[in-house]
Amino acid sequence: MTTHTSQDLQRIYDARFAGSLQYRLEVWRVLIGDIFQQFVDHNDSVLDLGCGYGEFIRQVRCGKRFGMDLNPDVPKFLGDGIKCILQDCSTRWPLEDSSLNVVFTSNFFEHLPDKAALGRTLDEIGRCLKATGKLIAMGPNIRFLPGSYWDFWDHYVPLTERSLSEALVNRGFEIHTCYAKFLPYTMARGPKYPLGLLRAYLRIKFAWQIFGKQFLIVAVRR
Repeated sequence: MTTHTSQDLQRIYDARFAGSLQYRLEVWRVLIGDIFQQFVDHNDSVLDLGCGYGEFIRQVRCGKRFGMDLNPDVPKFLGDGIKCILQDCSTRWPLEDSSLNVVFTSNFFEHLPDKAALGRTLDEIGRCLKATGKLIAMGPNIRFLPGSYWDFWDHYVPLTERSLSEALVNRGFEIHTCYAKFLPYTMARGPKYPLGLLRAYLRIKFAWQIFGKQFLIVAVRR
């Protein structure tokens, strides 16, 4: 089930991100090196859910790479060595049971049409992850964004770290890491801060409590 057609997504994301793709790639290089790589082993099979232009899956060090999205522009950005899956994530994935070590997703769950679609997506994540496999999920925390959360046309599902954690625990996950406040809200309309400032922010965790508007959850499949 999807709310927007693939052509809708193509128009929305081209307008939103076309002028910042190189900057986003550089930001994600810092985020991976300083935060996310610690959760991914070099031989892991990793799926980037809602992969967009592939800023994460193109740069993380891992074994097999998969990117899932509905935007028809995505394959030309992912390049060789990444299997692109263009489909609705709430339907069955073309992957074997227990075939992935890590599913990563950033700023994606809020774009699903409703919690039923999110629940089916979480079930597919659980099916495809190996025992002790990880879901790494980042997204806007509605508790700290009561109005600006809705400034994006394609936001539908409001979540907090608590609501998503509850859904995951009910599906057999154990919460390994949970931050209610991690990164500021968005790169889509904000200024392009120097990368050195980002590195400093990531090291100073009390700053997360001041500026963080997105949750970060790492959940392990039991």
